[in-house]
Amino acid sequence: MVSFECDYIAGAHPEIIRRLTETNMESLSGYGMDEYTVRAKEKIRRACGCPDAQVEFLVGGTQTNAVVISTMLRDWEGVIASDSGHVSVHESGAIEYTGHKVLELPGTDGKLEASALRAFIERFYSDVTHDHMVFPGMVYISYPTEPGTLYSRSELEAVSEVCREFSLPLYIDGARLGYGLMSRQSDLTLEDIARLADVFYIGGTKVGALCGEAVVFTKGNMPAHFMTSVKKRGALLAKGRLLGIQFDTLFTDDLYFRISRHAIDMAEKLKEIIREKGWEFYMDSPTNQQLVLMTEEQMEVLGKKVVFDRWGVYDEKRTIVRLATSWSTREEDLEVLREV
Repeated sequence: MVSFECDYIAGAHPEIIRRLTETNMESLSGYGMDEYTVRAKEKIRRACGCPDAQVEFLVGGTQTNAVVISTMLRDWEGVIASDSGHVSVHESGAIEYTGHKVLELPGTDGKLEASALRAFIERFYSDVTHDHMVFPGMVYISYPTEPGTLYSRSELEAVSEVCREFSLPLYIDGARLGYGLMSRQSDLTLEDIARLADVFYIGGTKVGALCGEAVVFTKGNMPAHFMTSVKKRGALLAKGRLLGIQFDTLFTDDLYFRISRHAIDMAEKLKEIIREKGWEFYMDSPTNQQLVLMTEEQMEVLGKKVVFDRWGVYDEKRTIVRLATSWSTREEDLEVLREV
């Protein structure tokens, strides 16, 4: 059996394991005050082209979204997101649990359109009863989107412009950021992300790390006493070294981008196999996640050799199946799929 179930089926990149092992017996300060964490933050600032960025490390994506959104919003505000956004669908109400509403807008291929965003905000403020409603206080998008699509530079600039116009912070969920940036169809860079977003995070959990995400505030806008809020919400590691060493490794010699590019190369080969088999794509994804429409019979055959994810119901006869590549995908894995 091989697995294309998701992009965090493996533990961590061997180089990360090597560095964790090498530093295992070093006595280091806790809570991210160690030298490796300090060094990792500086490497991320350089990679973002944002020397004044404020960088902090959190343990996982859901915790990061909940902490960032809840600390940046005021009591009466909610966060705008696509109806297919991760915070809208797959985070078990984590945002709502903090006391903030997710204000859903219909997405186009998983993306928020700038025109729809502007129309929503204008409609809100034109309603004379808006003081009785949840105010839009932030805009959330992900790159790549939940179904694996990408914003172009012009699309992201347009969304960012609307956010500036209405003084709303733009937050980019970068759980799979490396895979988006290394896509052959991407015209964005990490520096573009840092320029256009007010806050974003660089995903480690899905891109080679055991766990961890790097939150980057780009406008000197990190909420006051942010790390106190992180700890209050249960997202702070006492052994902060675990995150610092991993990101120090990922941002040494472009490892983060090299392993992300590998996943994209594997995804392109995966797409070739899907076409060879005559399977129908649910959506054309230029990233590491491929969504395919399958019948129960097709899934039964596939399941004999391949682990996959049932992403959702499409119609009475077909299911949306997700096949994902990652930094750990091997050529041999693809050959097993080809022979199914």
